[in-house]
Amino acid sequence: MKVISKKATVCVTNDLISDQRVHRTCLVLMEEGYSVMLVGRRFRHSQAVHRPYKTYRFRLLFNKKALFYAEYNIRLLLFLLFSRNHLIVSNDLDTLCACFVASKLKKTKLLYDSHEYFTQVPELTHRRKIQKIWNYIERKIFPHLPFAVTVSDSIAQAYNQKYGVPVFTIRNLPLLKTWSHEQVIKIKGERVLMYQGALNVGRGLELLVDTISLLDERYVLLLAGSGDIENNLKARTKNMKLDNRVIFLGKVPAEKLHFYTLAAHLGFSLEEDMGLNYRYALPNKLFDYIQAHVPVICSALPEIEKIVLHYKVGRCLSKEQLNANYLAAFINSLWANPEQLSEWKENCKIAAEELNWENEKLKLKQILKEFIN
Repeated sequence: MKVISKKATVCVTNDLISDQRVHRTCLVLMEEGYSVMLVGRRFRHSQAVHRPYKTYRFRLLFNKKALFYAEYNIRLLLFLLFSRNHLIVSNDLDTLCACFVASKLKKTKLLYDSHEYFTQVPELTHRRKIQKIWNYIERKIFPHLPFAVTVSDSIAQAYNQKYGVPVFTIRNLPLLKTWSHEQVIKIKGERVLMYQGALNVGRGLELLVDTISLLDERYVLLLAGSGDIENNLKARTKNMKLDNRVIFLGKVPAEKLHFYTLAAHLGFSLEEDMGLNYRYALPNKLFDYIQAHVPVICSALPEIEKIVLHYKVGRCLSKEQLNANYLAAFINSLWANPEQLSEWKENCKIAAEELNWENEKLKLKQILKEFIN
């Protein structure tokens, strides 16, 4: 008799291309015996997706603001109701309505994975009416969840204290990588600085562009990602005549991004303290830099600082130090003191053996066994 595998539907609102956390979660579910379907949306210029599990992307009439979220959740709810599932995985609050209702109507297990402190993202903190709507949705659903997972201890503690629900930390750690020098993507520039992630407000991106303008021609800046302020950054770069030294890579598929990161000499994570989401952030780019043995320059926010100081893989900057003059002088000082860069790089190699998905996924597997299987 043929054994029918368990089925899991994993839900996101993005186009599946660069979400490494979700991809790794899908692989763990496959290891645990699930047949996986990853559901998202398709943009006009979305690239093809090639994964070892099934994928499905909605073509939507609306791609922005309230109408998008409403249409997506209605489409997702219908999709889930007419699909056979043993497990529904909701990634972030913007998929939770459809996933929660479907799980209740079909009596299906639900795993909620909050990739950030959603109601405290900078895009919402100055839009009080919109923020109130998301807070309402969260308050109505979160207390009824059996458990949840998130990306940092601080966010887990905040949710637990607010709703009394067990919340577990599964950090955004990359796979343990092996590579050869031939795989490194060549970048024109002797000293390569890199930022990877969303090009959104509060990420210190304007600061990085301003800093490059104060450094000499040997320095180049890679920006891997896209987002709300991308066009503003490109205009800023053009006005400052830095077109040949600030390289916009756009959204880079996860399997290719690592080979750009390998070309970097310094990685940056300069989130501003704009609400609890950034304050408690533990971004995956931090671990991606470490996995590529790239020292990190970051904001002195608690979760990030805890990692950087413990493993001695870079430098944390105070709010007062987050200005272009200080940062440019500090970067120059590192090349005047190559021993420091070398020490951080060696520490990255040691940290990479511990801070990887092969170790972190064991927590997720244990959670699945205790709450789902």
